[in-house]
Amino acid sequence: MSSRSIRSPQRSPNDEFLRFTSSVGFDQRLWRYDIAGSMAHAHALAKVEVLSEDELKQVTQALRSIADAISKGSVRFDPALEDVHMNIEKLLVDAVGDPGKKLHSGRSRNDQVSLDLRLMVREALKDTSALVVRLQEELVEKARTASGMILPGYTHLQHAQPVLLSHHLLAHFWKLQRDFDRMSDCFKRTDISPLGSGALAGTGFKIDRTVASKLLAMDGVTENSLDSVSDRDFAAETAFALSLLMVHLSSFSEELVLWSSSEFGFVKLPKQLSSGSSMMPQKRNPDLPELVRGKSGRTIGDLVTILTLLKSLPLAYNRDLQEDKEPLFDAIDTAQASLDALTSFLRAASFDRVRMRKSAEVGLMTATDLADFLTTTGLPFRTAHGLVKEIAEKSDGDERRFRQLADKVIREQLKDFRTSDLQLLSIEKAIERRSTEGGTSQEAVSRQMEKAKTKVRQNKKTVSDMTAKTAVIDGLIG
Repeated sequence: MSSRSIRSPQRSPNDEFLRFTSSVGFDQRLWRYDIAGSMAHAHALAKVEVLSEDELKQVTQALRSIADAISKGSVRFDPALEDVHMNIEKLLVDAVGDPGKKLHSGRSRNDQVSLDLRLMVREALKDTSALVVRLQEELVEKARTASGMILPGYTHLQHAQPVLLSHHLLAHFWKLQRDFDRMSDCFKRTDISPLGSGALAGTGFKIDRTVASKLLAMDGVTENSLDSVSDRDFAAETAFALSLLMVHLSSFSEELVLWSSSEFGFVKLPKQLSSGSSMMPQKRNPDLPELVRGKSGRTIGDLVTILTLLKSLPLAYNRDLQEDKEPLFDAIDTAQASLDALTSFLRAASFDRVRMRKSAEVGLMTATDLADFLTTTGLPFRTAHGLVKEIAEKSDGDERRFRQLADKVIREQLKDFRTSDLQLLSIEKAIERRSTEGGTSQEAVSRQMEKAKTKVRQNKKTVSDMTAKTAVIDGLIG
């Protein structure tokens, strides 16, 4: 198709009204899904002979030609036509005449918009899920190369117990796994066609709604026409899944920011993915994790916008629903960009084994192990806990003093105590003692690593299945 502008035949509303109500500035993003949905609807109309076979051919060929023109940037959408749907319909009618005018038979913009948005969200969930798997793979790889690296584990950001770095990294893996599972579940609930619901009450045409849903590789049709055109649960659920994903990315980013500081020194910033100071020549700044941490607030705001939009709407369609798209699009774009950035940062970053190990040796990190040991001799845990707490307070955080006091106090409690038993207070021993499922011992982490690798393989298969479904859009529009 040649380059063109779409012009409405007559502008009856005033310009101020159009500026406020037009959505084509942002919903033109739905053009691929609108054309694919229209092609599927055209086939359903042909089945009930609203369109002849020749008219079906004309309409589908014209829609493919329109898709090609839009993809090449040859079409400028007219805001006077309100939205992407009316713009594409105008292009179609200009191209084929009456057959194009027949296409909207048995269809309202209400079910049309809902379908387009579902198709778009379905593809966005697939793309975001694939990016989650990439970050999971990087975490597994970093965990593999971090074998034997020890760092302090924290509660309340205070030294608590020693853990393996691989164990810590895999903790973020499992957060992402829950995010992946949420998006996968959301994909299933999104993958239902509302087409054929009409404006709110269904359609008088005897259309087989499954014709369009099958052509679009969707898992069936909605059950209630009123619910179909007003339902944006899938949009809110997607925004929630993305917001929680961003909360998890923000938490990880916070640690990377802290760990790259001089006070921690656990992470070495990659020069190509960090910036210097405009004033202080010695500095490097963790820009990417800081920005991911900051952008999490945007997605939370997007979620609140969508939930607030939906909270008081009566059935069925209301123009308020036009406002669901910008926050949803923003949440999708922000999450995908953040996943990509954080994956690149983690891949290029390196960990300082020596600094982490030295830090793990500070703060009486194995005090709990001493209490556990005393419990195995018959002391109730609370008694042992109180005894070790007293030793810790008297040692004032000095590891050598702690061991001396432990040796003295325990000898008073246990006649057969041997000083060699205090070897259990080494951080290696403390780590290896925690070999239960999900623990931080080398053995437990190795088991956990294998489970993580299995999840990655399963997740890739899930993404592949999603891709097969979403690929039908390109198959339809060419």
